[in-house]
Amino acid sequence: QVQLVESGGGLVQAGGSLRLSCTASGRAFSGSAMAWFRQAPGKEREFVAGIKWAGDGTYYTNSVKGRFTISRENTNGTMYLQMNNLKPEDTAVYYCDVRYGSIWIASERGSWGQGTQVTVSS
Repeated sequence: QVQLVESGGGLVQAGGSLRLSCTASGRAFSGSAMAWFRQAPGKEREFVAGIKWAGDGTYYTNSVKGRFTISRENTNGTMYLQMNNLKPEDTAVYYCDVRYGSIWIASERGSWGQGTQVTVSS
């Protein structure tokens, strides 16, 4: 079973930055695509950012464009979400997702990790 592990969250003031990391254990490869989701209290889990390998582009929800950057570390397969100019509305538990073949193991298979809490104070 693949286990997604998110880290890097914390408490930050508005305008600050955080870098989230995601690793997928139980696999010898990092998959073909990756995405970040978040879930704020009382709200549904929403897509935040995505990236495809092999020269494909990145994708962001409108509310984070220009502030967040999704990336992948080629040497170890770790995936990142660099979050700059954080806003209180970014407060949420952040989850990662990885696509192996045609299946997203979290959003499709349901194998969500525990997530990492991001709290932005005003």
